Amino acid sequence: MWVNAEPVPRFYPNAVTLAHDEAALAEQRGTIDILAKSNLPGRWSVKDSFAKLDLARQGFDVLLEASWIRSVMPAAGPSSDIVWEREMQGRALLPFDDPHFALFTGRRGFAVVAGGMLYRAEGVVGLSNVVADVADAVAVWRSLILLAAQTFPRLPLVGYESGGELQAALDAGFEIGDPLRVWVRALA
Repeated sequence: MWVNAEPVPRFYPNAVTLAHDEAALAEQRGTIDILAKSNLPGRWSVKDSFAKLDLARQGFDVLLEASWIRSVMPAAGPSSDIVWEREMQGRALLPFDDPHFALFTGRRGFAVVAGGMLYRAEGVVGLSNVVADVADAVAVWRSLILLAAQTFPRLPLVGYESGGELQAALDAGFEIGDPLRVWVRALA
């Protein structure tokens, strides 16, 4: 389990499960108990990467039920008028100088209308923070598959989504994988 016992940026978990065997689950529950007693301020969360933990008795609510997704082959070319650019700097505290990180924005004219982040680690490329209007969603996901293949060749692309975003990713060529769950706890 990966753990951060300090406040984290909004929408990021304080703990992420990395294994799901019985010994790991017992250790994870113990670690979460320690975090619960650590006086973390405000809301904090646990990303249960395998949807194996039940944290309701520990004061958590389910924030998100999702599924892992995976794409191993580049999809057909984008079918939209969105122009993509890799951002090399910005005001946000992102690792623009890290060769394993890439932030892409899609524009129509001067307006940013789509985006996504890529991060290469452990033999895969993680895709997160995909932004797209519903009408462009499938084309945006296809474009991000191609951008990932160009930026980090020969590596599978993984992420997780739910709802309409999951369907758009599947329609763009991703395969659905195992479920995951994000739990959130609000402290008084």
